[in-house]
Amino acid sequence: MELMNIARVRWACRRGMLELDVLFQPFVENVYPELSDEDKQTFIRLLECEDPELFAWFMGHEQCPDAALAEMVVKVRGRNTP
Repeated sequence: MELMNIARVRWACRRGMLELDVLFQPFVENVYPELSDEDKQTFIRLLECEDPELFAWFMGHEQCPDAALAEMVVKVRGRNTP
């Protein structure tokens, strides 16, 4: 899987749900550039998921069945928790 350039990642972070925008935008600006290539690929895979699925995972209503994506959800949530 080829890595997206940062502009495309920023665009992919624009979601249909404000709650997801609030999580993704700061993460991609402040954390994404420092991730390993493997973690960047995982984050990109996460962005390919549907909004209702992402919302359920981030709000803790459901557990993500993919271990790597579940770990990325934890990273994104942890970065945005005061």
